[in-house]
Amino acid sequence: MKHVLNRLIAHESLSREESRQLLIEIAEGAYDSHQVASFMTIFMMRSITVDELTGFQEALQSLCVAIDVSAFDPIDLCGTGGDQKDTFNISTLASFVTAGAGVPVAKHGNYGVSSSCGSSNVMEYLGIRFTPDPEVLKRCLDQANICVFHAPLFHPAMKAVAPIRKALGVKTFFNMLGPLVNPGMVKKQLVGVFSLELARLYAYRFQQTDMRYTIVHAIDGYDEVSLTSAAKLISPKGERLVEPSDFGFNRLNARAIAGGNDIQASAQIFMNVLEGKGTPAQNQVVLANAALAISTAEDLSIDRALERATESLEEKKALTAFNTLKKVAAL
Repeated sequence: MKHVLNRLIAHESLSREESRQLLIEIAEGAYDSHQVASFMTIFMMRSITVDELTGFQEALQSLCVAIDVSAFDPIDLCGTGGDQKDTFNISTLASFVTAGAGVPVAKHGNYGVSSSCGSSNVMEYLGIRFTPDPEVLKRCLDQANICVFHAPLFHPAMKAVAPIRKALGVKTFFNMLGPLVNPGMVKKQLVGVFSLELARLYAYRFQQTDMRYTIVHAIDGYDEVSLTSAAKLISPKGERLVEPSDFGFNRLNARAIAGGNDIQASAQIFMNVLEGKGTPAQNQVVLANAALAISTAEDLSIDRALERATESLEEKKALTAFNTLKKVAAL
């Protein structure tokens, strides 16, 4: 590791194979926490290359406990995090709205590292049990139209570095990797990223696959459609900017989509939205992201997808999906 660190400090980059092998060795506990922390930090001080990102992705996938959910053809709504915006759990809520709208969802999530409350934190607090059991996960998809892949249960490498990530408390390249390594090997994805540069890297990776995808980066830095500014969308159809008005909404103030100060407050916001008690701003930002997911999965116009999302939220179909998942996952 010392040799690798010296190379990286000297502004050298790693090959695809070097990156793959190094991450496998990290997962196997070959290096101490100080070396791993140094290694992780370097990639937030300089840009990651396509070869490095690809090698890391291949390592995680080779070690991953994969689950075949292809029969459901689900979509994943997952962001990199690391945007330092501390919003409420928008993509997680949008996942339940999407599921309630009839689009199967395989949600990949984890505990918050660079944010105060990640998707797994809030779902676990609200009573959703995480499991790696394939039969339970398929039953969740069959009955609730959504399942949850809690990353540490499927990725040994993520589990191995979890204490280091938590101690660092800042985004690392594992934030970049999360959306690329869904254990369900999904073919549809709405993925939010914290920088335009990373959006370009993701676009390059996705272009080499047969996936149906939309990559999202809000111009003011959010890793999702925030409605606080225009957002850049990248898909197989090309690139475009969308404004809040494209969803029929006015531009929001950042304070209107802020998260709770602790897990309890975050969970309260989460349930308020599902139960029809969310603020207009909270509802709108969730609907915008759910509409993008539905549009991506079923190749619909944003207007039509927004109608589906609105019906899911207002008619409590999203809440039903949540309650059903909670019940089925507990069995």
